[in-house]
Amino acid sequence: MDSKSVEELSCPVCCEIFKDPVILSCSHSFCKECLQQFWRIKKTQECPVCRRRSSKHQPPRNLALKNLCDSLIKERNERRSSGSEEICSLHSEKLKLFCLEDKQPVCLVCRDSEKHVNHTFRPIILPEHTERQIKEEFEKLHQFLRDEEEARITALREEEEQK
Repeated sequence: MDSKSVEELSCPVCCEIFKDPVILSCSHSFCKECLQQFWRIKKTQECPVCRRRSSKHQPPRNLALKNLCDSLIKERNERRSSGSEEICSLHSEKLKLFCLEDKQPVCLVCRDSEKHVNHTFRPIILPEHTERQIKEEFEKLHQFLRDEEEARITALREEEEQK
């Protein structure tokens, strides 16, 4: 699924894939909990997007949207469990960066979003690269220990010869 389609399946309040979506009379949808929290804070029942007043205290569930979101989540979980590359749950892009502020992997679209303004990122290091680095560092340590051992044995032999 492309990132634009995933965006359509994202709550405008939390920017995550809808969880238990509800629909307002203005046709905007939200996670039920996000909408309730928004209404508690605002102390008014209005749409967070268009500010139109809602007549219903308990808006109806958006079952079609819920089914689409459930399918997307299931597809992603299957992809993850198959061992394929990690994919952004919001944009269906590869997770290539790590956000140091949020301490989580992000895709390039996330990096450019409002949520990560002024955040610092580091590239995600592939396991093969990390393994190679570890082996190189250990080889340097082994070489240092071999050199140290050789130097001490030589010093010990020279000391014995002087006796």
